[in-house]
Amino acid sequence: MWIDLRSDTVTQPTDEMRQAMASAEVGDDVYGDDPTVNRLEEIAADLLGKESALFVPSGTFGNQLAIMTHTHSGDEILVGEDSHILMHEVGAAAKLSGVQTRSFPMDIATDKLKKMIRDDDIHVPRTGLICVENALSDGRVIPLSTMKTVYALAKKQSIPIHLDGARIFNAAVSLDIMASEIASCADSVNVCLSKGLCAPIGSVLVGTCDFIAKARKNRKLMGGGLRQAGILAAAGIIALNEMVTRLTDDHKNARYLADRLEEIESCRVYRDRLDINMVFFTLSESVISDSALISGLHEAGIKISGKEDGEYRFVTHCGVSAENIDTVIQAMKNIIANHS
Repeated sequence: MWIDLRSDTVTQPTDEMRQAMASAEVGDDVYGDDPTVNRLEEIAADLLGKESALFVPSGTFGNQLAIMTHTHSGDEILVGEDSHILMHEVGAAAKLSGVQTRSFPMDIATDKLKKMIRDDDIHVPRTGLICVENALSDGRVIPLSTMKTVYALAKKQSIPIHLDGARIFNAAVSLDIMASEIASCADSVNVCLSKGLCAPIGSVLVGTCDFIAKARKNRKLMGGGLRQAGILAAAGIIALNEMVTRLTDDHKNARYLADRLEEIESCRVYRDRLDINMVFFTLSESVISDSALISGLHEAGIKISGKEDGEYRFVTHCGVSAENIDTVIQAMKNIIANHS
């Protein structure tokens, strides 16, 4: 069996999920009569304190669907500078919604963010949306107070807020609050079911009834009108009902992994970004090259991603135990010793 630290998207559906998928009651979701999809959407809306929800194929799909539904072509949207929407969604906002993006740091002061909102001037685009993220893809969690401050500013300016909450439940665990408290600071929220929650596919977009009704039509436009989607939604129901509560284990294992990594020469762990299930660290090329570490670990049955911006990222999830972490660290030590 592989030990896979590349992402929490690599999780496998549980046996219970597979059984639920095999026996799921289905209908045609485009007609709105798939009972399993409808149940998933009800559960998601309730968990996040929103009126309505919509099952979508992926997190990128959910984010881009929200942008399309909130904005008009030619708008400008404000997005976090390292956000998934900006960095890892292939420029989709420009292509699909005809909007331009302008980035800001998530720890930005409110007065500075206020200055980024466009005036009513014929020379500038309308600020149509502010997109925030929690947890951040760099391993940090944004305090609820910051979320509330940004939301209050947006409401005062009559600008909607979309939250990329792909890992909102990780953020909630880290902050020791309910996910609905984070979701209350946004008009729409995208939640991934396949990141750490073990569902094989899918995300849920939540918001008001009116917003979701508009999003449903845009989902059809984008090719996301799935038919007997209850087979997939069945796994999502288990993800929300049963897998959220075990995320604490992933956070604990991430901290254990961080401790063990620091045993390795020249390994620097970024502990200020250790809020969830991600461990970011650097390892000097003089100790081991990127390619040598990747190939060496692969031969030992361990999958990792290469460096991005000079950093490694290891991600813990339900498929990674403390014993697996010990195996990884010993393998790293052996590979480094053999290359010295």
